[in-house]
Amino acid sequence: MSKLLSVVVSVYNEEPGLREFYSETTAALRGLPASWDYELLFVNDGSGDGSGCLLRELAKEDKRVRLVDFSRNFGHEAAMIAGIDYANGDGIVCMDADLQHPPGLLPEIVEKFEEGCQVISMVRLKNKSAGLIKNVTSSAFYKLINRLSDVKFEPNASDFFAVDSQAAEVLRKNYREKVRFLRGYVQSIGFEKTTLAYEARPRVAGESKYSLRKLFRFSVNTLLCFSDLPLKLGIYSGAVTALFGVLMMLYTIHTWAKYGAPSGYATIVVLISFMFAVLFVIVGIIGEYIAILFAELKDRPVYIVKDTMNVRNEDRAAKFVRKSDSDCGNSAAGV
Repeated sequence: MSKLLSVVVSVYNEEPGLREFYSETTAALRGLPASWDYELLFVNDGSGDGSGCLLRELAKEDKRVRLVDFSRNFGHEAAMIAGIDYANGDGIVCMDADLQHPPGLLPEIVEKFEEGCQVISMVRLKNKSAGLIKNVTSSAFYKLINRLSDVKFEPNASDFFAVDSQAAEVLRKNYREKVRFLRGYVQSIGFEKTTLAYEARPRVAGESKYSLRKLFRFSVNTLLCFSDLPLKLGIYSGAVTALFGVLMMLYTIHTWAKYGAPSGYATIVVLISFMFAVLFVIVGIIGEYIAILFAELKDRPVYIVKDTMNVRNEDRAAKFVRKSDSDCGNSAAGV
């Protein structure tokens, strides 16, 4: 009995390179073992260019191409979890449409599935197109989160990863946070794990959708999702401030005994400024945690699907959303 490989591809304004990605990826997929079939599942994350129309053309030309079309842009993380929701494969691979994740590695991933691996993390060796700043900050981020979190992550693991159907079911049912770090969840769920190394290729077209500001925000949310240590900074800061206060008291007593009553103006200003700085940092950290809790409490959908193509009623996706296979479907549902 043949097995199915689902390749999930997040798409956001990737029109110039989509045809090339499709051609190269399908060529790689045709090289899979005879016991494996495949589906190519594109998630259009509210693209503002012609990506949606091009994906519909591909879906008409090739019935193995499936399309999930969001009602608006929900972000890369939402697109990946939507792809996992819709995927029907015995193995699922998540990758980007810019060809920085080499499709030529798909047969190797299938080999790992055949060996019994259930979670495959793709570890990036080099990314020359990212620039010095992003490479340095990426390395620093993984070192920091590995120190703060109980979960240890593979350095430079990317959004290029693969899971089998059992691991995917865990992600579908139990990891539905609104603020999420999917590649982190993939590494934390256990199962039989392995890694494959790759070198990121130059982007086939367009530019990165992650600005430094977005990357910083993403990094902060990730740290807060996987560690409660920042909340404990209040205790540590209070202890340090108390010790500092005791030292200042002893210094003041010494100065009074030796030189008489000091003016103490500069000392008071410095001490108050320091304590207020610590206080505002702690309040800011608590505010970030409250923001995450508020997002979860509102329980709004992770994504909203406007339309689908080549998704059959019996597919797993039917459990999550309504669908329409028309060119201009108007069905929508939130997940």
